[in-house]
Amino acid sequence: MATSLTKLPAWQDLERHRRAVSGTHLRQLFDQDPERFGRFSLRLDGMLLDFSKQLVTKETMRLLVALARECRLEGSIRSLLAGERVNFTENRAALHFALRAERPVLLDGRDVTRDVAAVLAKLRAFSEGVRSGEIKGASGQHFTDIVNIGIGGSDLGPALACEALAPYAIPTLNIHFASNADGHAIAAVLGRLDPGRTLFIVASKTFTTQETLANASTARDWVAAKLGIGAAAAHFCAVTAAPERAAEFGIAAQRVFEIWDWVGGRYSLWSAIGLPVALAVGMDHFDALRAGARAMDEHFATAPLERNMPVAMGLLTVWYADFHGTASTAVLPYDERLRLLPAYLQQLEMESCGKRTTRDGGVTDYATAPVRWGTTGTNGQHAYFQLLHQGTHVVPADFIACCEPHHRLPAHHDILLAHFFAQTEALMRGRTEKEAEGEMRADGLDPEEIRRLLPHRTFPGSRPSTSILLRKLDPGTLGALIALYEHKVFVESVIWNVNAFDQWGVELGKRLADRVLAELADADPVSGHDSSTNGLINHLKAVR
Repeated sequence: MATSLTKLPAWQDLERHRRAVSGTHLRQLFDQDPERFGRFSLRLDGMLLDFSKQLVTKETMRLLVALARECRLEGSIRSLLAGERVNFTENRAALHFALRAERPVLLDGRDVTRDVAAVLAKLRAFSEGVRSGEIKGASGQHFTDIVNIGIGGSDLGPALACEALAPYAIPTLNIHFASNADGHAIAAVLGRLDPGRTLFIVASKTFTTQETLANASTARDWVAAKLGIGAAAAHFCAVTAAPERAAEFGIAAQRVFEIWDWVGGRYSLWSAIGLPVALAVGMDHFDALRAGARAMDEHFATAPLERNMPVAMGLLTVWYADFHGTASTAVLPYDERLRLLPAYLQQLEMESCGKRTTRDGGVTDYATAPVRWGTTGTNGQHAYFQLLHQGTHVVPADFIACCEPHHRLPAHHDILLAHFFAQTEALMRGRTEKEAEGEMRADGLDPEEIRRLLPHRTFPGSRPSTSILLRKLDPGTLGALIALYEHKVFVESVIWNVNAFDQWGVELGKRLADRVLAELADADPVSGHDSSTNGLINHLKAVR
């Protein structure tokens, strides 16, 4: 297949189909098919996925599924779930699903779920010890604050889950996150804490991540300065695949929780990286989070492509990126507790599929991952929804909401959901000139004013969206939602023929930063870079 993707029969059929349906309005599709919602929606446990407001017909989905089969998606799903080394550039499997599996998952003949179970048991004992007060700080005080020090997947997943599941958290523990190398970030966290009651989690697979180690060293120095050098060890634990480096840092072996090289950072929430979640909401709820993801794993593995949630979402991304030329997609959670979801999905999708090199080393002649962005509704409505409705860019959007809130303010939830439903309808329908004119007449505007305002108050509509309704934001539905997007990204990577589990593009900047860091250590001007970089570094040295 490789770079011949665009020559596949299904791809050619989709290009012809795209031309044939060009200009078809979503209003027409709904008018022509009263059963459209039922045809283009899927359900799993407490989740409803409605993609009937997408610019697709039965023929579109048939052709997209045909493309998936020509790209051997079903075989790729089996390979992933069989533990094959699908991350071929690093010669690794991608077994994040094994972190929540109930059945054995073999890697080179070894059942890795046994290793997972052992770490989870250790995680349970430690988290319950901290939550009960049995595990204390050096001065004998209970821990009241937990600081997770990590970056990327070691930060985004736990931060999202802790915030989303806040209604299940105990009030005696406050969870904080420090990721940025900017000293303002760690200083802001430490400035409001009591060192005697603070526990730090250093989360780094390699235990060499520069930003994480800088923050961890600052935290260790802070504890040592306040409580004494010997006290620091009682206030640190680590999650890593390099326990020897954690030991060199001064963290006791019984407080080191293992992860493995077959777990990619952006897929690692379900591992010991989820320690902040277990501390915040308890291990039973963390297990429920994993169980929700496991239910989505089972659906992904067994549902036919035509009725498979991650497959439908992944194919829709391909449809818009490659046949409509859309360069960005939005995720719009109408739930304040999911405000970190867009940032989480930015890494998951753009680090996984933001690539131009195919699996055989060629260069794509088609688009891959669009830019993923978004914020919570209704805030976004007062910021950038103008562009979604009347702008020159078509931005497919995922709207996410919960049927039941945790708070006892029903009027607020009705207002929130009213906007959720109304925005997807408005994007789909738009407003015709006739409708706009009728509304202005009803408002009492004179004919001249109507003529002047008519172009401004007309909306094109036919702007595509998917709606995801969760029964309630609990650990199980959150786990299923995150796993839905994990598998969606894998579907995209198979169609685009890229490796979803490496991130070589990140490495160049890291290497150059190491070189520049050494140059910043002395006052001599630099000359070994391009003129812009030389000028910027030398300006810094001049004004210091």
